[in-house]
Amino acid sequence: MRLLNVAGRAVLETPDGRTDVAKASAGRFGPDPQSLYGRWAEFRAWTDTAQPTGDQPGGPLLSPVPRPPQVFAVGLNYVSHAEETGLAAATGRPLTFTKFPSSIAGPDGELALSGDEVDWEVELVAVIGSPAHHVSPDQAWDHIAGLTAGQDFSDRAVQMEGAPPQFSLGKSFPGYGPLGPALVTPDELLDRDDLLLTCRVNDDTVQEGRTSLMIHSVAKLVSELSRICPLGPGDVIFTGTPDGVGMGRKPPRYLKPGDTVVTTIEGIGTMTHRCVGGTA
Repeated sequence: MRLLNVAGRAVLETPDGRTDVAKASAGRFGPDPQSLYGRWAEFRAWTDTAQPTGDQPGGPLLSPVPRPPQVFAVGLNYVSHAEETGLAAATGRPLTFTKFPSSIAGPDGELALSGDEVDWEVELVAVIGSPAHHVSPDQAWDHIAGLTAGQDFSDRAVQMEGAPPQFSLGKSFPGYGPLGPALVTPDELLDRDDLLLTCRVNDDTVQEGRTSLMIHSVAKLVSELSRICPLGPGDVIFTGTPDGVGMGRKPPRYLKPGDTVVTTIEGIGTMTHRCVGGTA
């Protein structure tokens, strides 16, 4: 199943077109996409028998998880990324921080740069569909509603200032946590644990990796986080980025007004953001 947020309304996307959830369910579900995660098992059972409404709802695509209660982010979860930054890979407990929910944005639009050291990080994002607390890795996928693409845009100057540095604020400017274009259930994917991630800046492919190379898999991340923090419906987990970020280049390369960032994850889709000047 592919779930979209079209102009604030939950919409199913199928090979036959789009179906407005609230209309097709006669008001049983929707229209708010966020509300579906709290009834995920019931909603998924309904989608198996949902009848298309015949309409083709249009409008801007927004985040399929517009108001996540909790946003977890994982750093240094690929050895290649750790090596390019000169930092130790997080082989023990996952290196965890947050992107504040006000940073969440949709899969297309303008990215207002907060400064001249804003970096890109393509990431697979897992979305929780049922409460998870002290779950094992073998149980973890049972608590995941689906996967989506994310960008962990990061103002490196803000992230690295101070001693020690702190991650969350530099990664939480408005628009710095886009998600989309769809929430995709794992059964739609050829291999939920081995997806190709790419990021292009203008005409250059700057990142290319596979989620099978993560140090901590999606299932392990859900398990580890749930041992400390009860996870709830609609929570999101940014799972880390492969190598190819701007700060790891010599000399470093950062986003500037006029740049276009294209983020793609196999089986999920593509996001496109155009960089503009000004304060984020």
